[in-house]
Amino acid sequence: MENNRNIILAIVLSMAVLFGWQFFVAGPQMQRAQQQAEIAAQQQVAANPGLATPGTPGAAVAGAPVAATGTATFESRDAALAATQRVSIDTEDLSGSINLTGALLDDLRLKQYRETTSDTSPIITLLTPSGLPNAYFAEEGWLPVSGNTIVTPNAQTVWAVDGANTTLTAETPVTLVWDNGAGLIFRRTISVDEHYLFTVSQSIDNQSGGDVALYPYARVTRHNTPKVANFFIQHEGPHGVLGSNNLISKKYTDLQKDLRADYENTTGWLGFSDKYWATAVLPPPGTTLNARFNWSNSAGYDDYQTSYVETTPVVIAAGATAERESYLFAGAKEEAVISAYQTEYGFDRLELLIDWGWLHFLTKPMYYLLTFLNGIIGNFGVAVLAVTVIVKAIFFPLASRSYASMAAMRRVQPEMKSIQERLKEDRPAQQQAMMELYKREKINPLSGCWPVLIQIPVFFSLYTVIFISLDMRHAPFFGWIQDLAAPDPTNIFTLFGLIPWDPTMVPFFGSFLHLGIWPVIMGITMWVQMKLNPPPPDPTQAMIFNYMPIIFTFMLGTFPAGLVIYWAWNNTLSVTQQWFIMKRHGAEVNLLGNILDTFKRKSKADEPAKP
Repeated sequence: MENNRNIILAIVLSMAVLFGWQFFVAGPQMQRAQQQAEIAAQQQVAANPGLATPGTPGAAVAGAPVAATGTATFESRDAALAATQRVSIDTEDLSGSINLTGALLDDLRLKQYRETTSDTSPIITLLTPSGLPNAYFAEEGWLPVSGNTIVTPNAQTVWAVDGANTTLTAETPVTLVWDNGAGLIFRRTISVDEHYLFTVSQSIDNQSGGDVALYPYARVTRHNTPKVANFFIQHEGPHGVLGSNNLISKKYTDLQKDLRADYENTTGWLGFSDKYWATAVLPPPGTTLNARFNWSNSAGYDDYQTSYVETTPVVIAAGATAERESYLFAGAKEEAVISAYQTEYGFDRLELLIDWGWLHFLTKPMYYLLTFLNGIIGNFGVAVLAVTVIVKAIFFPLASRSYASMAAMRRVQPEMKSIQERLKEDRPAQQQAMMELYKREKINPLSGCWPVLIQIPVFFSLYTVIFISLDMRHAPFFGWIQDLAAPDPTNIFTLFGLIPWDPTMVPFFGSFLHLGIWPVIMGITMWVQMKLNPPPPDPTQAMIFNYMPIIFTFMLGTFPAGLVIYWAWNNTLSVTQQWFIMKRHGAEVNLLGNILDTFKRKSKADEPAKP
């Protein structure tokens, strides 16, 4: 009885993790739509708060030049790109263009990543010009001191290419130039490395006859609310690392509610993060700045911005030239690339572009172990299987003691039943007799929980890696599993594609009706593992044991295939491990008999009751 209680306790703890997943996923889109409707009805701003009139020196982006408003609309992306002059971008990892109107980086695609696993699938589009439904772009520039009438370039400024090079590559930067007609010549040299880091060197040639002071600024703008997973283990939306404020993560709905959030006299970087991609503006490390996250809907669409203004102006003496350098990250969240940028440039905790979660001290080592094994094996799915074996080996001594204790409890099972029957009317005496029995036989009644309790953090850290890691995206296993980060594509409720319908669209419980082959395999291994022990005498406990594999099978149907494969393999190893250890300690393990007894009991239950 005690052993059964321990196993039930372990199952309940496992269920807490899985039901938490369902709780945080269920209904997020409906809640988000309701929040947006309420905010739109209550908040009608007259102008974009992030584009206010010039403010005090160093104010958080107040007084920034007018941004691209998106009032012009285009029928297609090609039409939007053809509407303005552009400088091409062509590197091994990136393709796109820079808009000479505003010098905006608003056209960027990631060559190494596709939308699906098909080789003919379109490559990922990261940045999009204004005037399209999901415009997404970055800009940098200068702000005058409050009250100053100096004309600075803005989003409508048409720049010219300075020099013969009109294509930005990893080897050849491009330089843009604009004359404000009042003695100031602005130049902007843009370079990009072999991956995703743009370096923007801005210079001002002052021929105005007087000293000029300007504040460097940068921002990332996003129109309309992107679709996000709304999953608690990973943040998607505006975020950044801002000095002593540490990591700032804002949901899109947070900004709709609060309108804006300012962080003054800080350092760091900020931008937008998607599941696998990110865009962020980064001043030189250690630069003091005022940062802002803000939202508006004055133009009829959601306008999100993350921006900063440096607090110390750049002073350009008459007849002199001043320069300022800043950076822009726009690309895939590749761990090795981001870590290299943090080390080489000194960006403050840039590694947090990847959300490793609360258990980062487990998640990151798990990621490094998986990538190391994948480098040797060449298959992330097999690497997951190898990690399971390694974890089992590490915790073998603890599992051995646990299963040995379970074997001892198996041996004293007749004596336990005798105590329960003899003292069934005196619960305190029964418990006291049980404790004496445990002490005499050196049995730890809680030891049976440890194998499952250990599995929970390993399970969660592996799930986090599979869910957020770009390395796992579109990583194949064998057979029909071509993406370990996606659910098993097969579905028994469509007879594996023979029936042309989508059962997941069924109201209320449709999300549970995606049940592939691997979740079924996992459920079978879980059921076999439970049959390693005789069924509990209590009918309620027996019913829970019988239904648990079925519940878990349906719950894991929508989990990433890599995690389901891990669980099935872990169950298989656990069955083998427990069988050998308990056999070695003299306990009778009749796995086949327990399985057959299950079906025998079912057949008897169907017979009519005798009078």
